[in-house]
Amino acid sequence: MKGIESHWYRTSPLTLLLLPLSWLFCVVALGRRWAYRAGVLKTQCLPVPVIVVGNISVGGTGKTPMVAWLVALLRKEGYRPGIISRGYGGGAKHWPQQVRADSDPSMVGDEAVLLARRCHCPMAVGPDRPAAARALLEHADCDIIISDDGLQHYRLGRDVEIAVVDGVRRFGNGHCLPAGPLREPVRRLRSMDVVIANGTAGPREYAMKLQPASLHNLQQAEKTRPLAQFSGQRVHAVAGIGNPRRFFELLASHGLDAIEHPFPDHHPFRAEDIDFGDELPVLMTEKDAVKCQAFAAAHHWYLPVDAQLDERVPQILLRLIGKTHG
Repeated sequence: MKGIESHWYRTSPLTLLLLPLSWLFCVVALGRRWAYRAGVLKTQCLPVPVIVVGNISVGGTGKTPMVAWLVALLRKEGYRPGIISRGYGGGAKHWPQQVRADSDPSMVGDEAVLLARRCHCPMAVGPDRPAAARALLEHADCDIIISDDGLQHYRLGRDVEIAVVDGVRRFGNGHCLPAGPLREPVRRLRSMDVVIANGTAGPREYAMKLQPASLHNLQQAEKTRPLAQFSGQRVHAVAGIGNPRRFFELLASHGLDAIEHPFPDHHPFRAEDIDFGDELPVLMTEKDAVKCQAFAAAHHWYLPVDAQLDERVPQILLRLIGKTHG
């Protein structure tokens, strides 16, 4: 962890220096939320239920696997889900954009393409989330919408709010940006419908674990190998996600001897970024793979992860959806 982020999980002189800006950030965040709740700023509601999955902190918490799990649950229950997202990192000139499995991640964002490939359901992205949702409803037969991220985008009305928190790093030093990692104060969690902890769950939280699937080859999609087959081997590990340490620790827990190559979240990978001058296997996250597939070699692999949630969560969520649109 480099730069200012290294100060978010401890208290340092820089933390104290930035505290006035953090207090201002909190005041603005709380004031903006109050304005929407009081009707001063208008919320746009949709004719179908909306579930927002997000977090109150910056950095990876496991939100994307949670969205994929939720899509599978809703589809199993007979719903026709669609996904909307910001499309972070996408360089499209016009929004909203429909996202397909073969969409260009440099145009619509890496996480959007990952979800389109994983979930096989309609998806639209754009900085204006209500507009993305309306575009999705116009072009696809959806009866429920999941917003990937967007807890702080109050212009989009929502029926259910799900927060995903890091069960290990928690909330860092507890301060809002820029002195800490929080987008909103921790007490915001009290108003959430469900709080999911990626790792150890605290009070009023439900645990989620990320279970690794088989490794997939980037050149030959049908070629897979169990992660255990790499146990004891020296490999290169590439991670351009919010919390690369989580990926590296996962590999280490399965006995891999990984040479770690962390990159910034949403890094725009180039061929030289994953060419280390040897033939050692190169393992990366599924999010990174969508940007590296075009120039990957035979020794490049990616590791999908599946969310496993507390067995009480499905019924809780289905009851909440039924209560709001019964």
